[in-house]
Amino acid sequence: MNQRLKQFSNWLQETEQTLAFVHSSANVFYLSNFNCEPHERLLGIFIFPKHEPFLVCPGMEVSQARDAGWEYEIIGHGDADNPWEMIQSALKTRGITTVDQVAIEKETISYERAEQIMKMYPSVSFTSAEEKLHELRLIKDEKELGILRKAAELADFGVETGINALREGCTEMEVLATIEYELKKKGIREMSFSTMVLFGEKSGQPHGNPGDRKLMKGDFVLFDLGVVLDGYCSDITRTVAFEEVSDKQKEIYDIVLEAQLETLEISKPGTRLGDLDKKAREIITNAGYGDFFPHRIGHGIGIDVHEYPSMSENNDNLLKEGMTYTIEPGIYLPDVGGVRIEDDVLVTSKGYETLTKFPKELQIIRG
Repeated sequence: MNQRLKQFSNWLQETEQTLAFVHSSANVFYLSNFNCEPHERLLGIFIFPKHEPFLVCPGMEVSQARDAGWEYEIIGHGDADNPWEMIQSALKTRGITTVDQVAIEKETISYERAEQIMKMYPSVSFTSAEEKLHELRLIKDEKELGILRKAAELADFGVETGINALREGCTEMEVLATIEYELKKKGIREMSFSTMVLFGEKSGQPHGNPGDRKLMKGDFVLFDLGVVLDGYCSDITRTVAFEEVSDKQKEIYDIVLEAQLETLEISKPGTRLGDLDKKAREIITNAGYGDFFPHRIGHGIGIDVHEYPSMSENNDNLLKEGMTYTIEPGIYLPDVGGVRIEDDVLVTSKGYETLTKFPKELQIIRG
């Protein structure tokens, strides 16, 4: 049994739970190395305190699960099968006929699937598996960090590609298409999220939608993108100016850069997580733009582009070596434009390492 499954199984034994059903693609991948998007079909791992686990997946994915290294039983189901009957049979072969407690991912399991478990075992009660899974995934090992570094390099490349594609009159979608095409040529099949390329006043929308807005002199250009590499995500934001920059644009850029750099400097073991948000917010607020920084300082990053730790100002947990997250302060002015500067960050034994390394000083791009 791999170390992750063993740790989770030990937790079930310590907490006296009958079994766990882990169904989310991200957590199945974390525990098994099997990366699967089952759509509406059932996917999951059943884990026990003392028995070997088994995997449930669509029948067409069984060979891929084996190729990923899964050594235990696999229940592969077809579209005409009832996988829950197959699951109940597998439990019986392990001597499990009554189930008292099942650890599930309460935040994401559908009611229909929880109901299926209740039909099989009417006296069952559910506990949350999320806290333990978050705890396990929170600290990245060396293999994970190697992948995250490579994913960050590709995010840097994406920004560089986007900047090189800027020409007066080009559209946001044209630049976006160039970025994703060049990344696909490097073997990237999937982006971490919908790539953002926003020009001018649209850069003032924190989650704006790229479209047919044409690039003009004096525009800010905001790039927010990331890739999925071997199951792990990257995420970078850079903002540049096209041809020329106004005093107001330079002012807000310098404030955001200061907030980002100062927040990075306190990213080290023992720092209260909420103090990262507090540091950036104080700098931006003291400069008079607090009302224009509407989101938290960042988010955890790993298998999911948004995962633990939570980076909100009310998080009292402390930073630990091996945590990875983003630092991304921003200022967004309606009808003017916005600035966000984002890096992927690793907490090291002595401080931090930025995994994304594209330059952050204000660049004025000549088309």
